[in-house]
Amino acid sequence: MLAGLMLGMFLAALDQTIVASAIRTIGDDLHGLSMQAWVTTAYLITATISTPLYGKLSDIYGRKRFFLAAITIFVLGSAACSFATSMYTLAGCRALQGLGAGGLFSLALAIIADVVPARDRPRYQGYFLAVFGMSSVLGPVVGGFFAGADEILGIAGWRWVFLVNVPIGIVALLVVARVLRLPHQRRNHRIDWWGAVTICVCLVPLLTVAEQGRAWGWTDLRSLACFAVGGVGLLAFLLVESQMKEEALIPLRFFTNRTFALTSAGGFVIGMGMFGGLALLPLYLQIVRGASPTESGLQLLPLTAGIMLGSLVSGQLISRTGRYKPYPVLGALLMVGGLLLLATLGVDTPYWRTGIFMGVFGLGLGFVLQPITLAVQNAMAKSEIGVATASATFFRQMGATAGTAIFLSILFGTVGDRIAEAFATDTARRAVADPALAALPANKPLLAMLQNGGAASLDDTSFLARASPALARPFQSGFSTAMDHIFLLAAAILVVAFILFLLLPQASLPAKPTPAADPEPAPSPPAMPPPPASPTMPSAAADAAPSSAAMPVAAASAAAGSSSSEPTAMPTHAEHRSASAVVVGGRIDSADGNVLAGATATVADFEGGHVAHATTDADGEFRLSLPRGGTFMLICAAEDHQPAAVLINAGSGEIRRVLSLAVASHVDGRITDRRDRPVAGATVTLTDLSGAVVATATTDAEGRYRMSGLDQTDYMLTATAEHARPATRIISPGRSRQADLVLTIGGTLTGIVRAASSGRPIPEASVVAVNELGEVACSTKTDGEGRYELRDLPPGVYTVAASGHAPVATRVEMTGDHTDHDILLGTPRTFADANSGTRS
Repeated sequence: MLAGLMLGMFLAALDQTIVASAIRTIGDDLHGLSMQAWVTTAYLITATISTPLYGKLSDIYGRKRFFLAAITIFVLGSAACSFATSMYTLAGCRALQGLGAGGLFSLALAIIADVVPARDRPRYQGYFLAVFGMSSVLGPVVGGFFAGADEILGIAGWRWVFLVNVPIGIVALLVVARVLRLPHQRRNHRIDWWGAVTICVCLVPLLTVAEQGRAWGWTDLRSLACFAVGGVGLLAFLLVESQMKEEALIPLRFFTNRTFALTSAGGFVIGMGMFGGLALLPLYLQIVRGASPTESGLQLLPLTAGIMLGSLVSGQLISRTGRYKPYPVLGALLMVGGLLLLATLGVDTPYWRTGIFMGVFGLGLGFVLQPITLAVQNAMAKSEIGVATASATFFRQMGATAGTAIFLSILFGTVGDRIAEAFATDTARRAVADPALAALPANKPLLAMLQNGGAASLDDTSFLARASPALARPFQSGFSTAMDHIFLLAAAILVVAFILFLLLPQASLPAKPTPAADPEPAPSPPAMPPPPASPTMPSAAADAAPSSAAMPVAAASAAAGSSSSEPTAMPTHAEHRSASAVVVGGRIDSADGNVLAGATATVADFEGGHVAHATTDADGEFRLSLPRGGTFMLICAAEDHQPAAVLINAGSGEIRRVLSLAVASHVDGRITDRRDRPVAGATVTLTDLSGAVVATATTDAEGRYRMSGLDQTDYMLTATAEHARPATRIISPGRSRQADLVLTIGGTLTGIVRAASSGRPIPEASVVAVNELGEVACSTKTDGEGRYELRDLPPGVYTVAASGHAPVATRVEMTGDHTDHDILLGTPRTFADANSGTRS
């Protein structure tokens, strides 16, 4: 499964970096370098808009089919890009690519969140970040190689930048289709097509004016029209989302969650600063430093190394401690510092200094990217992870789209003036007036540009490689000065992200799906000390051990939870002796002094691999035969107890350990409707009083649930089910272990709206149900056959009004799960005929 997901992410990540190092060559060949923002922005617009759609649709229909669709669209878009004949054609093909890329990132993260416990996600995401880092290293080098080649197999070198995605995509498609196995239960949802349309109406004109505003003029009628259409689109989007409620593309109630709101705003700002820096650095290395595309790709390695290092270090530390807040705060600070350092770059800045500055910026970016995704996933209910992850990705991509368009537009809007100022110096004037330099054919394009009003043409900068240094240097100096101003602007914007991340609530990732607090086992009894020849960590050190072995602890806890139904047979002494001479034995006790029968003892290596496991007997004893000696983790878990882990050094012979597990609370109960009927498949969520999700469960066929491994503190218990109003209560596991909830499940009112005169069904008629308090309980419109359906109506008397001809209101009593009620609109034919006769 991981291989399929990583191939898909590799595909999208490679494309982002491979194009960045080749864009100058592409722009020169297609005569439109100053329009490169269109190429990048078109890709990011479609990727941004499609991201939340992928999240919503995958929640409804399953993630695998949409992951496959995303790969297919991306491959088709890549093939189309290789045939582009102009920058506008390339931008359109890149937009098609973006439609696929929007699903590759968000769906991969959502799938990991579906199957991996929160505390283990940083470790698993480390694999993805390694792939991202590898593609970030390969992309600039491969892109530079292709861009630097005139032709490969009779095709222009830069076109292979896009063609290389085709075979990789086909392999990814085959692997995902064959390997990825995801169970999915279809959910009833409406698709928020109007939300997608209105967000397009909002974003496209705003990003268009960000790109073209410098050419049109910010007060030009076309610019003002784009601002107006974008504003109307935003208002329409908010109105549609408020009407769609839970079915919205981005449910507005998400913003009442402090963590989601802050990470979304911070992600938007980080996206602006991130892509502002990533888009400018290749231009600096190629135009100012004179590097070839291949060389610029290699010179970006410090940036990608910083991203990899920051992501892996933060992932490991978060997995051990469960705390994620410090890392985005530190990361934003490092990104600000890196951009301030990059703002000091000039024509003569040595590369080693540039590399350090890029490394600082990349390290900060690595500290930010993973933790904010983990924060959103940890703050939302499990059933909302797909939409929440896609929404968070959407805001980061939206910031990236805006940042790329705005920063590149400002750059190309001001660089002409900066270059003109550089040529206004005495040294530059003498070089321009030098007859010897003017006689060189390589200098004629640059001199012709200066003679035509002194404005810099940036559609083709290939003349710099052939121009004399005395004439090329002022051009490079002016370009560098313009870029320094952009770096300063990006640094100022990222200060906002630093402040937002400071406001994030303190929260920790649970160690397993049904989380428990850190274990506090008692020390081992002195009567049974470990043999001197095999020194190990004392039992009391188990307080810290689980943090370095979060995944094995979760696995052991899960095994403990199932041990009662499927006990594991204890191996015999003879079997151990014949299998191996390396034996680990001992006993597992409860902190209250009782032995724990049926507890699970697991030995794992430091890569998370399983070595051996057993279940304790009636006396709490266990005995494990290991295939080899070495240093391992011994992880012990039991139902209604906190897990514990210790290090063991297993050599020849037998070592013995006695561990004491702290008692943990559990909550169980039954979810029923008002008639005391069990509600199967209901989602039960446990949150602490700060709003952080602690555990989730799903009721069985009898409406029962169970959540164990809880602290002795107060929690908020919430139950939800389809067509039911959520029910909630405060519980204290230390005092009340039984917690039942009753859900109010609404009924469904259906019928047909007909014309009273003809009896024909009336399509698009409005139907509204008003309760006894005068509040609108539900509303809808009839379909093409005049049918309507009002859901989730609690029992009671309603006034049902319909309009399409003359409005009609009737009273309906809801007493069961379903009531059928037809409505006649207008005046009946017989009555109408009688009135006609009277008037005549």
